[in-house]
Amino acid sequence: PLFHFTPEKMWMNDPNGMFFLDGVYHLYYQFHPASTDWGPMHWGHATSTDLVHWAHHPVALAPDSLGYIFSGSAVVDAENTAGHGAGAIVAFFTHHDPDAPEQSQSQSVAYSTDGGYTFEKFPGNPVIPNPDLRAFRDPKVIWDAPSRQWLMVVAAGNHVRFYGSRNTRDWTHLSSFGGAFAALQNGVWECPDVFPLADPAGGAPRHVLIVSVSRDGPNGGSGTQYYLGTWNGTTFTASNPSIYPLWLDHGRDNYAGATFTTTPHPPAGGSASALFIAWMANRIYAKSLPTAPWRSSMTAPRELF
Repeated sequence: PLFHFTPEKMWMNDPNGMFFLDGVYHLYYQFHPASTDWGPMHWGHATSTDLVHWAHHPVALAPDSLGYIFSGSAVVDAENTAGHGAGAIVAFFTHHDPDAPEQSQSQSVAYSTDGGYTFEKFPGNPVIPNPDLRAFRDPKVIWDAPSRQWLMVVAAGNHVRFYGSRNTRDWTHLSSFGGAFAALQNGVWECPDVFPLADPAGGAPRHVLIVSVSRDGPNGGSGTQYYLGTWNGTTFTASNPSIYPLWLDHGRDNYAGATFTTTPHPPAGGSASALFIAWMANRIYAKSLPTAPWRSSMTAPRELF
């Protein structure tokens, strides 16, 4: 591939933990290093200075006694809220226990003091145990400046849950969003993202909530929806009617996408856009794509305004 990121070999799916620091874009991804088929998930790792040419690095996170390492996000902890040092990278991910038939997913934390190349897992994982849900995964974390706390959104079946924390370890459930907005699909919500965009007219920031839906996309199979609304520190309120879903992409190959948690040169008063990358596949046929020695690629990066 000349323009789309792929691993050097083996299976890849969701992009994870994307952040920008010191002129370098970091992309982690769901990775099975032993096969071109889906299997025990790790976090692969690659870096780039231009989002076209990529350097491959060793696996960043590997399965452990708590389970596989499912999707998640990473932040630059500029104010040392977690106690690992100013500028440490803190990663959030789902532990998935393949031997537990139900309630097998919980949220965990790891940190890096070398810029995101190696991580130490928090010994007290999971930081958010499973709240009696079969699907509870894919934490996305951002810094919510008005409330001075970390904001996490987690997919929870037919809705998402919002959590808040001051230190990345102790989390409080703030609210949930879904209900009628999820009734149009028969599948589950996955890989949520939330971020503010500056109002071009100078008003209050608009908040965007992205969710990937596993079924009933606009052209069959999986797809990516988004909701425009407001965030008041505890609750997301959508402004678009629930009966009119907004699709980020009407093609078939845009799923599980996420935005970088920091982008170069953000303008004063908030970001005017967000940089987004997704898994360029569809759940209908992702496991049968005829490529070797790797399987799957990422979409080209795009700016969301």
